[in-house]
Amino acid sequence: MGKIYYLFGKSASGKDSLYRELIRDPSLGLTPVVLYTTRPMRRGERDGVDYHFVTDKEMQTYVREGRIIEMRTYETVQGLWTYAMVDDGNWDAEEDYLAEGVLASYCSTREYFGAARVVPLYIEVEDGERLQRALDRERRQPVPQYSEMCRRFLADQADFSPEKLQEAGIGHAYCNGELAACVRELKTVILAGRKCAE
Repeated sequence: MGKIYYLFGKSASGKDSLYRELIRDPSLGLTPVVLYTTRPMRRGERDGVDYHFVTDKEMQTYVREGRIIEMRTYETVQGLWTYAMVDDGNWDAEEDYLAEGVLASYCSTREYFGAARVVPLYIEVEDGERLQRALDRERRQPVPQYSEMCRRFLADQADFSPEKLQEAGIGHAYCNGELAACVRELKTVILAGRKCAE
């Protein structure tokens, strides 16, 4: 049975960078899980690669068709943004996947596929460093949304509380203070998991 390695953490914890490094490593052979979202595309993002950017109407069609694996909606300063993992009929039970999201999406994915198939990879970064990263990223946008950045930072404190992490059975975090070191650690975990499955 293939695994779904699920990267999750607070905003600006480096999930996107870690995801890119792991997905392009041929020794891991991971298939990317591309989420669907109704949020606007950021500068440098590509439709179908970073996310499937869809309208609210399209997202509701997936809901009506019962194709949603996990879905979450955030009330942002720019309106409601929805993110979802959609069952598009291409899931292979023998393949290993890499997904990314937040604690709630990890829990929903684990519930859908079963705990034996979904492997948690919880990423942590010291809050001051994470805030600086978020600020640097926002400054690079054509129209920075600092209020949304702050909303996300504060919401993460509640969404990733110690109680919620404990309730989800998350007992280990991978520190992303230095990208290359974190990639090496995650790669070791994934390769070890594959050997155990053989």
